[in-house]
Amino acid sequence: MNGSNNPYDPTSMFKDWVQKSGQAQSEFFKNFGSLMTNQSNQTFNPLETLRDVSDKTRQTQSNIVDNMSSMQTKSMDTMFNIGQMLPSFMNWGAYKTTISSNGRISIPEAERNALGLSDGDLIQVIILPIAKKSKNKE
Repeated sequence: MNGSNNPYDPTSMFKDWVQKSGQAQSEFFKNFGSLMTNQSNQTFNPLETLRDVSDKTRQTQSNIVDNMSSMQTKSMDTMFNIGQMLPSFMNWGAYKTTISSNGRISIPEAERNALGLSDGDLIQVIILPIAKKSKNKE
């Protein structure tokens, strides 16, 4: 058997393949175009479709970047506002206490010392009820 007697000509096979694939691609794009536009009489322009897809992609990416930038700006504003409030947090304390007779409450000594409070100092009290005293103790 001689190796030069190959019944297949690669050049003609390649030309045939290119021709058939080109026809198949053309048919696909024509059908795809009619599906995309829902109009069978309109011709499909792949370049125009690619341009539209590129424009929409660019706009979507731009919107994503704008949204991320906006979120970062809001986060920075929040951090700045918290930073502005921190000095005022240094001058207040929170603790639990009970109401005694005549509606009196007491500030524990440790909290008075930590806040530098002494007899006669004017303070602001904010009431946040935590639990009611049970009338029926078992």
